[in-house]
Amino acid sequence: MAILLYRLGRLSFRRRGRVLALWLLLLALLGGGAAAFSGPTTSKFSIPGTESQKALDSLAREFPQAGGATGTIVVAAPEGGKLTPSAVAPVTAEAAEVPGVLAAVDPFVSKAVSQDGRYALIQVQFESGADGITDAQREAFTEAGASVADLRVEHGGEIMRGVPEIGSTEIIGVAVAALVLVLTFGSLVAAGMTLLNALVGVGAGMAGLFALSSTVELTSTAPILALMLGLAVGIDYALFITSRYRHYLSEGMDGEEAAGRAAGTAGSAVVFAGATVVIALAGLTVAGVPFLTVMGLAAAATVALAVLVSLTLLPAVLGFAGPRVLPRKQRTQDRTPASAPVKAEEGFGFRWGRIVARLRVPVLVLGVAGLGALALPVQDMRLALPDASTEAVGTPNREAYDLTTEGFGEGFNGRLVAVVSGGTAQATGAAVKETAALIMKTDGVLAVAAPQLNEKGTTALLAVIPETGPTAAATEDTVNEIRDRVEDVKGASIALTGATAVGIDVSEKLAAALPVYLLLVVGLSVLLLMLVFRSVLVPLKAALGFLLTIGATFGITVAIFQEGHLTDLVGLDTPGPLVSFLPILLIGILFGLAMDYEVFLVSRMREDFVHGSDARESVISGVGHNARVVTAAAVIMTAVFGGFVFMPDPIIKSIGFALAIGVLIDAFVVRMALVPAVMHLLGRAAWWLPRPVDRVLPDLDIEGERLQREIPVQQQASGLVKT
Repeated sequence: MAILLYRLGRLSFRRRGRVLALWLLLLALLGGGAAAFSGPTTSKFSIPGTESQKALDSLAREFPQAGGATGTIVVAAPEGGKLTPSAVAPVTAEAAEVPGVLAAVDPFVSKAVSQDGRYALIQVQFESGADGITDAQREAFTEAGASVADLRVEHGGEIMRGVPEIGSTEIIGVAVAALVLVLTFGSLVAAGMTLLNALVGVGAGMAGLFALSSTVELTSTAPILALMLGLAVGIDYALFITSRYRHYLSEGMDGEEAAGRAAGTAGSAVVFAGATVVIALAGLTVAGVPFLTVMGLAAAATVALAVLVSLTLLPAVLGFAGPRVLPRKQRTQDRTPASAPVKAEEGFGFRWGRIVARLRVPVLVLGVAGLGALALPVQDMRLALPDASTEAVGTPNREAYDLTTEGFGEGFNGRLVAVVSGGTAQATGAAVKETAALIMKTDGVLAVAAPQLNEKGTTALLAVIPETGPTAAATEDTVNEIRDRVEDVKGASIALTGATAVGIDVSEKLAAALPVYLLLVVGLSVLLLMLVFRSVLVPLKAALGFLLTIGATFGITVAIFQEGHLTDLVGLDTPGPLVSFLPILLIGILFGLAMDYEVFLVSRMREDFVHGSDARESVISGVGHNARVVTAAAVIMTAVFGGFVFMPDPIIKSIGFALAIGVLIDAFVVRMALVPAVMHLLGRAAWWLPRPVDRVLPDLDIEGERLQREIPVQQQASGLVKT
């Protein structure tokens, strides 16, 4: 592996003009494809085969007129006043005139007026689904009722759910990354080149993703997740290789040789670090959830592109940069010939490495105890699909939600729908009566509307109003009890759907898939790390350290986003349950990123150990040489993820926060403290591998031992960097 990447790095450096031209051509082609074939994204969170999805599919077949998107207009009279049919009629008429609207139902006809007569709900049915609603239609919908001056009119419903867009908040993370790179490298050229390299990779990945969006149903969060990871790992991988390149330049190698050696050693670590991230993301397909599969594959493809860019475009750009990647002071100094031993600077990394070596037991105990304490809130974690109650205060959907709650109760925001389908109209009619009676007797049910039948009379729709909101634990209990009660109804099949029912089904499906996912991803990654480090204990230690990371990350996320502690820090207006797919998504991404830092840090320990250092000094050397790079990489990745916390969408906000805090915990507590402490306790046993396994496993030479033996470093007579 090291020799292959060494040759690739030298080739890219030598043919830098062609490599750069090829990448620019690819970027242009993908950008053109995105412009020509880009399609709309979707905000649907459906899972085929679940009860709620079967109900929705049945509605689409039997009630096509109700298959489109819906909107709700909430009208309220001034305090102490009452609504009249004549006062509400203009709002209903204006809503009916919105392009694409099939019908707007008068609340006095549908009896959607509060008991005190002050509030009314106008149900608006659109012809197309929510993903087909244009901005012009949405704007026209929000203007319905503008002519009525003395009434409060709020617009909500599924068509008002905003699609998260890539905006200015991401620039914050990029700006922080640029600053960290300048401080780390001491060179504007090196910082700018590293950042530009990552932007090319993420640009190509995003363009390719949007080019496929017309043929693949792309969830609205998939591009943002791909952007998050593409930026973060792209900068980190380029930082790692560039740092090693500068180290080789300082030893007296010429530019081409340094680029080859950096690609052969640090590049090998990048390949396997990237492979663990790709495995973790692509493994999301085992959950059998379409929207999660698309998110995982999209992000995995972007990460794979980041690795490819780092191994090819980066050496080419290093060739153009020449000696300017070094700080000005180093450019003017004569560098030591490559064959002479170089004494490493005793910076903070080496001092920290020796502190951990001396205090390894207290560091281990305090670290494990502290992370365990942070994980305690996990036991109260609740999962659900997001609703308007957690959207930012002041947004149209949130205002409509709050006004509906004020006038009718929170349950009116989370209506349930029971779909009753029988073989004949007579069988359906009998089953509907029995079903309605059973549901009405269920605790937590406020009302059951009169059934709506299709033309054949074989399918009926029962609207159920719960007493509590769609994400409330009591509503989940109500849904489960309804399903249990109607299970024995004869003569028809009954399926319950609605926001709460869909959320329950999604959570149960993901919970069932999580053990299989963990077994697959952790198993493959441990095997990969065993190949990389030729050790049994190092991969196991890495996996156990990740458990501490994920526990503490979930604990902090639950404490803030669900329990409401310190919500002002993240700009969260209303706490609530975490989004259903956050656990499996967060586990997949953080596991891959955790293994990134494991590979970066431990590969240098392995490299020094293989080249003759004893176990203790190799650990100190690994921490000493890589502390600066890992610290910079973690700060950059945290900044990139943290930039998404400023987005108003609560899903993206929670994902960005959890990833940012997870990276901080894993990099600084687990990898920089607990890992060296455990490595010191293990000593030489850390690199133990049974001989039968050693003979079977291929030698990937990630530490470059064979590269150094077969292609010895050529001494450079001149102190100048050849470009």
